[in-house]
Amino acid sequence: MLHHALVALSLLSLLGEQPAPVTALEPMPWPEMATIAGWESPWVLKMNAPDPQAKEIVRSYLTNLAELGFAPEDQGLWVQTGATAIAVNQPYRPSPAASLTKMATTLAALETWSVNHRFETRIGHTGTLENGVINGDLVIEWTGDPYFVWEEAIALANTLNQQGIQQVTGNLVVLGEFSMNFEPDSYRSGELFIQAADVNLWSDEVYYVHNTMPPETPAPTLAIAGEIIVQPLATNPLQLTWLVQHQSLPLVPLLKAMNIYSNNAMADQFARALGGANTVAAKAADRTGVPVSEIRLINGSGLGIENQLSPRAVVAILLGIQRELRAHDLSVSDVMPVFGQDEGTLIYRELPQQAALKTGTLNTVSSLAGYFPTRDRGPVWFSIHNWGGDLDLFRAQQDALLLALQQHWGAAPSPTTFVPKVIMDQPPYVLGDPSRNLVVSGDASS
Repeated sequence: MLHHALVALSLLSLLGEQPAPVTALEPMPWPEMATIAGWESPWVLKMNAPDPQAKEIVRSYLTNLAELGFAPEDQGLWVQTGATAIAVNQPYRPSPAASLTKMATTLAALETWSVNHRFETRIGHTGTLENGVINGDLVIEWTGDPYFVWEEAIALANTLNQQGIQQVTGNLVVLGEFSMNFEPDSYRSGELFIQAADVNLWSDEVYYVHNTMPPETPAPTLAIAGEIIVQPLATNPLQLTWLVQHQSLPLVPLLKAMNIYSNNAMADQFARALGGANTVAAKAADRTGVPVSEIRLINGSGLGIENQLSPRAVVAILLGIQRELRAHDLSVSDVMPVFGQDEGTLIYRELPQQAALKTGTLNTVSSLAGYFPTRDRGPVWFSIHNWGGDLDLFRAQQDALLLALQQHWGAAPSPTTFVPKVIMDQPPYVLGDPSRNLVVSGDASS
């Protein structure tokens, strides 16, 4: 029956291998399947029908790689339209996926926190505050904001200045972990915060960043006289007066920023906050129904060939991300770079316009996954895993393959549900926005 055919994937191997029994992926609802009059809709039939010509395009791609010296058995691939895997190669074999790992981290984050979740960084002080001088320590408590950078620190110091605070006679006390500018060392992050807080300590880099902020942004003058002390959260509780509660960007733009620039530090910070790589893998497997044996992770970023995903797993993860975001009127385009809009790692590529894509690169690995819009088949979901060397060649071949498939099915604008609503560096997703600093006052023990 057609209904059952739509729910089950057609797993066709380009190399003639027999696929192992697998759990079918759920169809991606585009448009909403509930709005379609019946399963006999010609459009649904067409979207899910086998496509020998598309399969031949992919076969030619693999043959070309073989002629260039790259064995087809080392190249993984999954191309899916609707609920049907149109063409696959080594679909279930985990292989080094490089930064496609960040897709698993993205899905795990969306499964754990709300789309509007914000990480908080609190600033307080010990001692007294008189005439703009803190006679005591300035204290910072960070809860995992992976995008706490120069702009955020400058805005936070400006908020303290606006409260009349100009000097700290004591130390900067870091409670627990603190990461600024993607620096994992808490002490070094404390040094960076002190530098950002006082224009008299700025380097050319900080001046440059400040010049990219809105013209009315002041240059803070918060002088901290003492040393940096990193203190575990649970020991020697301090009697504090809280001053400012800083909120990060919401979760979705944080994920978008991580994926645009394939920021390994952000991805690994997300993974730590989620409970580690094993937790990320387990969450991804649970959400997609793909065996965890096809999702092998040692971190959240993909740095290292030990991070391995099957092509099937990557597409299932992408569909899981889309389902999670669709409930909030968002899409994968809001957490992934969009070609023609977000450069990042997509710069110098020739890819389908308006496609939401994630690249992955290691010394001998080039991977690419995402979706691109077509006229005849709707959104096409894919994952390509290349292994063996020449990265520039792999990228060129990937681009040519996707453009050939798009030409076969017809180029089309993204459906409205895939148009990104999160535009980085535009309100409200601007770094250093002072409105995310909430002034508070009150005694507290940490």
